[in-house]
Amino acid sequence: MNTDPRNDEQLDDALRFQLRALRQDVAPATDLWPSIASRIAATPQVAPAPMRRSWRPLAPLAAAASLALAVGIAWQVRPPTSPIAQSVPVQTRIIAREAEAMTLEYQAALKELDLLAPPAAKAAPELQVLDQSAAQIRTALARDPNARFLLDRLQSTYTRRLELTQRIARTSFAT
Repeated sequence: MNTDPRNDEQLDDALRFQLRALRQDVAPATDLWPSIASRIAATPQVAPAPMRRSWRPLAPLAAAASLALAVGIAWQVRPPTSPIAQSVPVQTRIIAREAEAMTLEYQAALKELDLLAPPAAKAAPELQVLDQSAAQIRTALARDPNARFLLDRLQSTYTRRLELTQRIARTSFAT
């Protein structure tokens, strides 16, 4: 094998020149355009009918979307209807809203997990104890909405409940 770099450059140049010499443009033997033009002229030229768009089928859908948007906006800007009055300190309202949001997220996650778990697993006594604990913590939060530690306990209880539900669902599929 040749290891001289100058010789490699000469080979590369020579190869490039040989490749360029191979490329030669060749004109077609006959002009193809006249036959193409005659075939185009022979086909009937019919303009496509203009598409008429009818928006009537979309009107109920648009109305439903507008209604859903209006309801969503009204729901977001509604005044608070919770039992917590406006005179309650801001921190108390924040903790109560966090507890409410956490409970809603927990319930949504639990619904998804309950679809995976068999019916017998849903009646496990451990799950019922955790549900009772969560209810007691929510009751205590209603009595003392300023207790941040109760919110932490509620989160811990919900986390344990979800983990246990997942574990039960996994073991039921493994067996």
